[in-house]
Amino acid sequence: MSSLSLKRIFVVGLFFVLLPLPVLADSLQSEAPQGIRIEFVAGTHLRIENQFGDVDAEVWKENYVTVSAAVEGSKPLARSPVVIENRKQLLSISIVRRPSDPAVAINLTVKIPENAHAEIVTGKHSISLRGMPSSASLRSSGGDIGVEFAGSPNADILARSVTGSVASTLPEFRTSNGHVLQARLGAGTQTLRVNTQSGAVSLALIALPEALSKRVVNLDESASETPRKPAGTPAPASDTQEISEGDIIRVDSQLVTLNMSVVDRNTSRGLVGLTQPDFRLFENGSEQQILQFESSSAPFDLMLLIDLSGSTRDVVSLIRAAALRFINAARPFDRIGVITFAGRPTVVSPLTLDRQALRQRVNAIDTEAGDTKLYDATDFALTQLLRDTKNARRTAVVLMSDGLDGSIPGVQGDGSKLPYTDLVNRVREFDGVLYTLWLNTEYEALSPLDTQPEAFDAGYDRMKEMADSGGGTFYEVERLEDLAGAYERVVADLGTVYSLAYRPSDKTRDGKWRAIRVAVNRPNAVARGKRGYYAN
Repeated sequence: MSSLSLKRIFVVGLFFVLLPLPVLADSLQSEAPQGIRIEFVAGTHLRIENQFGDVDAEVWKENYVTVSAAVEGSKPLARSPVVIENRKQLLSISIVRRPSDPAVAINLTVKIPENAHAEIVTGKHSISLRGMPSSASLRSSGGDIGVEFAGSPNADILARSVTGSVASTLPEFRTSNGHVLQARLGAGTQTLRVNTQSGAVSLALIALPEALSKRVVNLDESASETPRKPAGTPAPASDTQEISEGDIIRVDSQLVTLNMSVVDRNTSRGLVGLTQPDFRLFENGSEQQILQFESSSAPFDLMLLIDLSGSTRDVVSLIRAAALRFINAARPFDRIGVITFAGRPTVVSPLTLDRQALRQRVNAIDTEAGDTKLYDATDFALTQLLRDTKNARRTAVVLMSDGLDGSIPGVQGDGSKLPYTDLVNRVREFDGVLYTLWLNTEYEALSPLDTQPEAFDAGYDRMKEMADSGGGTFYEVERLEDLAGAYERVVADLGTVYSLAYRPSDKTRDGKWRAIRVAVNRPNAVARGKRGYYAN
């Protein structure tokens, strides 16, 4: 098959740039609709988010994804609203609407391979899924969700609607209270999780023609040929395009990114379901325009950083159990990695979605020798995240330690080569979130060779300052037996984190501190995160 070598620059809004992409040959274009084609690698996590309209998804037998968008109303958008990130183990498709765009609904139609692990998220809009991939997580704050199973599916199903209804025509399955359905079809090898706050959930079996599962549906075709046709005018269409692994549409080095956890001041509970209009952002008192927004449901890359210095085998056993609790509590689409350290950092597991492999590696954690080099290990973890994620996902480090780096006066050992002040500056520049779990290991000093009380105080204070600088939360763990519960609280907090990005109206790079304040348009809502940055 011949191919054309053509470089295209396709600007999406003010802050998305499409990197050069190859255009498909005419022979392929004759079979595919106008839209975007992305080759799909087995095992990749596919994330689709549309806060501005419906998502219509269908599973098919091809090994690539196709994406098309349609705008409701007569006024088209000036630029395509489809934004795609294609990185190792993550293919992200989202819809953006610029402030200057008309306030119209933008509906998304996608075809996804059978071997995909898919996550589909909307706000108050609906989701429809025909067919079943390897796994699917469908979430909407207020929209209806419909799933149609084709053929003879083998699915483990959990469907919930908090205030809406769950209805099923699946054989022999009924909901117990109208709000929750848990069932298994066949061997249950596939996984389906459906959650909506107030929408209706419907599950049904259909007979999907083989011909339909192997073709791409054009948004311009008649309704008789398609199960569902989004209404309105198609968004500005590009040629059918391929996007290779490593391509990314979102590129802008001038953006400031913030990760904010939002809680209710009275109850201290996290608030979910917020949208971009709920936030106002100020830099040095001047309101800024929010250019990017990711909801609290967006996936994270999470790195567990575990201090094993001085740990006995009994202590390590408790640490392993706590880490397993964290893994079990985390969302299935969050990638998790584990690094342990004492005298040097050890990568127990790189970032992965494979929970079984992750548990096996955690169960193999053993004692480590050497003085505590906490600051070097934290710097190593930040570097690992930066190298592995490459802006594909939101990132967070969860550090467990007593804070006693060997460089602190009164602590025995050589300590880190990286000074503490340099580490704090590095944490402030980190685009992700840093949570610290301070473990109390204090004991009575009986000789000058023992760790002195002032050192324990310094370790506590520095762990707290690191969390403050990293926009996360500081947790006190008085007993090792409480560590697992603290990990689970971190997971709950991560589920309330929203990500915002803006381009500062003050363009100067004077190295001065810029104070940031985020206001949330909800009663008693408080946003917690980084308080500012240095304009270097």
